[in-house]
Amino acid sequence: MTTASSPPATLGVQARPAKPARPAKRAKPAQEHAQQLSWSGWLFIGPFMAVFAVVFLAPIAYSIFLSFFRNQLVGGNAFVGLANYSQALQDTQFWSALFRVTLFLAVQVPVMLLLALLVALALDSGRLYGTSFFRLSIFLPYAVPAVVASLMWGFMYGTRFGLVGSLNRALGTDIPNPLSPELILASIGNIVTWEFIGYNMLIFYAALRVIPKSLYEAAEIDGASQLRLITAIKLPAIRGALVVASIFSVIGSFQLFNEPAILQSLAPNSISTYFTPNLYAYSLSFSGQQYNYSATVAIIMGVITMVIAYAVQLRGMRNGS
Repeated sequence: MTTASSPPATLGVQARPAKPARPAKRAKPAQEHAQQLSWSGWLFIGPFMAVFAVVFLAPIAYSIFLSFFRNQLVGGNAFVGLANYSQALQDTQFWSALFRVTLFLAVQVPVMLLLALLVALALDSGRLYGTSFFRLSIFLPYAVPAVVASLMWGFMYGTRFGLVGSLNRALGTDIPNPLSPELILASIGNIVTWEFIGYNMLIFYAALRVIPKSLYEAAEIDGASQLRLITAIKLPAIRGALVVASIFSVIGSFQLFNEPAILQSLAPNSISTYFTPNLYAYSLSFSGQQYNYSATVAIIMGVITMVIAYAVQLRGMRNGS
């Protein structure tokens, strides 16, 4: 007689009830994540871009807009296209002003940068006592506003009431008038050099201070002289600082305005209304009421400055490669 068989044993392991499967989390789409990152970036740079557009891009766009118009006796402010640019390219006063600042750039900038480099090298050499005092003294003229510096040097240049006149009367000499038409550009160059030599010196000195000391130690072991240290280590290491200072100096030369504008009242026969392009644009706008043509001159000078500054940058990068 047969009996019902019992279920087979599970070798001592009790069967557990299966856990209910958890619902899988929905993966966040990659596009949604990228979009959130994009909006987060714009939240950070948005305020800067708004200020940049209002104070930088909008004035440039408005100047370009003005340069396409001309205020005529008949018809008022009329669209003339590129007529203002054609007039500027044929304007002898504009070309005279451009030639003058180009000559100023070719002479004053190399002299100023060379003096600033020599001072920075002297301060970095460690052989000069009172380094902090000399560094502060040379940088101090940069803190003097350009208007104050121009007035101060203008009065010293005076042959009747200034330092030059006092020296002539005291010594019985005949020092040439620094405010004469032949010397006025050199006199302005002296003022600009006095103002900015400390600024460029600080750029070079800061670059020299970050040169690794191990390079100097290796050069001393090899018996390198101070001149060899300068030519083989220091100058190549601060090439980037030299390029930056050169670009700033080029831009500043083409923007020359404060010094001739202040000295114009002291030397009216030497400084004309078109002495520099910026002074010419200022005279056209505020004295001649030629806003459209003044905007044209400003746009052309902006393009010229940008091209030359970019060429200086490319030249510096090419030499550094």
